[in-house]
Amino acid sequence: MKILLVCAAGMSTSLLVQKMEKEVKPEDGEVIIKAVPMEEFEENIGKFDVVLLAPQISFKKKPFTKIAEEHNVPIGCISSIQYGRLMAKEILKSAYDLVKK
Repeated sequence: MKILLVCAAGMSTSLLVQKMEKEVKPEDGEVIIKAVPMEEFEENIGKFDVVLLAPQISFKKKPFTKIAEEHNVPIGCISSIQYGRLMAKEILKSAYDLVKK
């Protein structure tokens, strides 16, 4: 599974990527997680299975959902609490859940 995290600048989310990678279990198979700034969303969307938006850009969900639907990629928002506390396990689970829908 390939997970795309999108945030304002891509920096703070890189810490989250590292924590999420540590939560991946062998039975999950290959999981690739990448963080990009919102300006790079469109050029990356077609390469991923699911997109999660950081809370600071949740206002972009509606326009980004339109683009994601063209690529059949589910999209969701990370809650402020999960993001702020770097709750990697829970965020990873939400990505898995979005793909299963």
